[in-house]
Amino acid sequence: MNTLRFRKLFFLALASSTVLACNALAVATPQPVNTLNGLYTSAAQTLNAMSTQGAATPTPQPSPTGTLQIIPTASAFKTFTPVPPIQPTAKCDAADFITDVSYPDGSSVGFGVTFTKIWRIKNVGTCPWTTAYALVYVSGEKFGTQNAVAMPGRVEPGQTVDLPIQLTAPKQIGRFKGYWMLRNASNVLFGVGNDNSVSIYVDVNTSGYTILGYDFLEKACEASWNTDSQNLPCPGTNADSKGFVMVLNSPKLENGTTQNKGLITHPQMVKDGMITGKYPAFTVQSGDRFEAWINCLYNANDCDMLIKVQYQIGNNAIQTLGQWHEVYEGQYYPINIDLNALAGQKVKFIFTVLANGSPHEDYALWIAPRITRLSTQPPTTTFTPSRTPTTTVTATSTFTATVTSTFTATATATDTPTATP
Repeated sequence: MNTLRFRKLFFLALASSTVLACNALAVATPQPVNTLNGLYTSAAQTLNAMSTQGAATPTPQPSPTGTLQIIPTASAFKTFTPVPPIQPTAKCDAADFITDVSYPDGSSVGFGVTFTKIWRIKNVGTCPWTTAYALVYVSGEKFGTQNAVAMPGRVEPGQTVDLPIQLTAPKQIGRFKGYWMLRNASNVLFGVGNDNSVSIYVDVNTSGYTILGYDFLEKACEASWNTDSQNLPCPGTNADSKGFVMVLNSPKLENGTTQNKGLITHPQMVKDGMITGKYPAFTVQSGDRFEAWINCLYNANDCDMLIKVQYQIGNNAIQTLGQWHEVYEGQYYPINIDLNALAGQKVKFIFTVLANGSPHEDYALWIAPRITRLSTQPPTTTFTPSRTPTTTVTATSTFTATVTSTFTATATATDTPTATP
């Protein structure tokens, strides 16, 4: 009885499984569109919920060792800022080249001519430069000068200084270079550039003889001298309140050295007074240069003025070649200006001195103001008698002047050698 029941149940189960298997292999009936949309919406909601759960605070997970382990999400990682480059260490002695004040690279000079090269240098180190520092020759053409020239004064970090050196050109045609560096108080050399190892240099061409084209000192009284309100006589009288111009014998520069002659121009004795002298028209030639040395007269301790070299062509506006703020500090400054841009023009040169406030002791001293030019022929010197009055001024410590009028034979320029202070 039990066996019969078991067999019936077995066959019934077998038949049911066969039917179910056949249904599984049958092609599914397509679902209506509304039903499918419902399924898609449900699936999207499920995925969105899963994404929201994934962004939630991480759940502590057991680590293999039995301690809790936090699994960070992407938002838990920090963004690292790039490490800035290491800045170079500041140096005690460091210099930067600013410009060539005179005789830029490739300038022409005459055979055997003495000239003054000036570099403008900036102290970009952390240590001041004192007079124990120096400009020293290192290689190349030495131009017949000394091995070292002391720093003209104290130069603080961030300040610039003009470094002049007097040189003599070789007596042969060619291009010549001489290299120089700075030296500190411990005799250590340093230069310019990023690593302070680059030399500064002088670079000139020698191509002929330098001759005198025009002498502003000897022709001073051919100029028209005046102030804002009146014309001035030439020569004038020392201490004239209207201002004055004089040619001096044996004037002293600020540093105490004596020169053969000099031109003194003093502005009118009023606040911000001025004096100006306009020379007759002069035809400039190619290669001409304006040269002079400017400073205050020796012992003029209260000297503070603006010195200008200007020019005019015809009735055109007055133009400025250069200007310098001059005070009494024990130094003199060479001027050397290329006039090639004016070649072929008839030019009226103008000397102007402006008091910076009070004109007291504004004795502007011009040494050898002249126009020079190159020639293939050596210079010759001729002298003709001249009764141009000159004046000797001797300054005392209180700057009271003793004036004596004299008459001397003066040089007339016809290929005359240039004078060098």
